[in-house]
Amino acid sequence: MSQRCSAAAAVSETLVEAALRVLNTADPFEKAKLGDELATQWLQGIITQPYHPSLDLSVPDRPARLSNVKLVSPSLMPKLRKAGSLQSRQAIVHSLVHTESWAIDLSWDIIARFGKQDALPREFFTDFVKIAQDEGRHFRLLAARLEELGSSYGALPAHDGLWDSAMATSKDLLARLAIEHCVHEARGLDVLPTTIARFRRGGDQKTADLIETVVYPEEITHCAAGVKWFKYLSLRQRDRHVLSQNNPSNIENGAEEGDVTTMENDDDEVIQKFHATVRTYFRGPLKPPFNGKARKAAGFSPRWYEPLAVEEATTP
Repeated sequence: MSQRCSAAAAVSETLVEAALRVLNTADPFEKAKLGDELATQWLQGIITQPYHPSLDLSVPDRPARLSNVKLVSPSLMPKLRKAGSLQSRQAIVHSLVHTESWAIDLSWDIIARFGKQDALPREFFTDFVKIAQDEGRHFRLLAARLEELGSSYGALPAHDGLWDSAMATSKDLLARLAIEHCVHEARGLDVLPTTIARFRRGGDQKTADLIETVVYPEEITHCAAGVKWFKYLSLRQRDRHVLSQNNPSNIENGAEEGDVTTMENDDDEVIQKFHATVRTYFRGPLKPPFNGKARKAAGFSPRWYEPLAVEEATTP
């Protein structure tokens, strides 16, 4: 009887409601487990609706989190060493675990916060559900590895810079995609090869293999999703403007302006929009060296990011 009730509840629950359950779960391990279950339900068609059009739900400014992790300002974080000692390896893995814990929340937050208000296609929800599931898996695998190294999540301080960026972009989906997925996640692609090499030099092949074979390739797809949906929304905004200029009733009648499968790869207007968005919401220049190979695999050509490093860095 209870199983039938649970199944019925899942059928009636929308994806946005499911996302809010994840965001309101404080324990990161329970958060990851619940997120995996709900992602599977969406991907298997058990949860069928992204949201109720007539139902307005409140998204928390900050997801539920346990207080067992000591939070400090990013400027006060101890510098991560070169993975030569056990303590250094523990610190690096702990930092990765913390980042993945926030990545879970970020993936579900973008669904809950923007999915309905921006009238996004089903493909958007599926992409970010898959990302959320990946981030939960990364969190569990890295947390387990941290335990094997003799430490645990919460044993070391951490910072919440990722969520600070999320709050700064909480009113603008284009900004959220640009900063979290095309700046922060792309930065992760830049530094992960060095992190892998540090573990190999330190003799920790198990951690290096975990990052190289699981985390790194999946993070490329996460950055790719940010680029993909930034392009889509930018082109949709442009097309809506053109439609409204020519015939305002086109918008009112729901004319379709964009196709996510036929977008230009490097549209000049989209790239200029990206530059303007990053300059507005991100402090300082982007930091080279860039991992051009991984960024290219994510659909992210140098035209997107190199001007943000050069132009900003040379400003007096």
